[in-house]
Amino acid sequence: MTAPALLSPAEVAARLKSGAVRLIDIREPDEFSRAHVLGALPAPLSVFDETPLAVAPDQAVVFMCRTGHRTGMNGARLAERFSGPTYVLDGGLDAWRRAGLPVRADAKAPLELMRQVQMAAGGLILTGALLGSLVHPGFWGLSALVGVGLFVAGATGFCGMARLLALAPWNQPRPR
Repeated sequence: MTAPALLSPAEVAARLKSGAVRLIDIREPDEFSRAHVLGALPAPLSVFDETPLAVAPDQAVVFMCRTGHRTGMNGARLAERFSGPTYVLDGGLDAWRRAGLPVRADAKAPLELMRQVQMAAGGLILTGALLGSLVHPGFWGLSALVGVGLFVAGATGFCGMARLLALAPWNQPRPR
């Protein structure tokens, strides 16, 4: 199957308004909760095949992510699930925002989990390097441990730091 065609944010907005398409956001739940297009159906790429979607069999579908990269890389696989026409939002949520189209944003939502991992890993590596240089060489082990953890995460897809950060109080759902 070929990759879905690209649609500009203006084209998608017009088709959404007329009800001609369903917009499916493949970003992860933490990203979706931070900001999303009104009416978009959340279907994270990590569980896309298991996510039930309310889409008519022959209805056109538009996939979106933050920049369009994830949808572009996975477009053909995503489209396999639908018999109607499929498209990708060109430029993703970033392009949607640049076009001045409405987005539901929650400024109180935590940063995306991968950004939290990057910040924590960078902070721990820097701390280990500084303490190893200024206090005791044994602190270099902290930097090495974080490096090993990042390598294992890249090689296996399992990120222990992400799992731990997901349990942090600021990453838990807030009562409404």
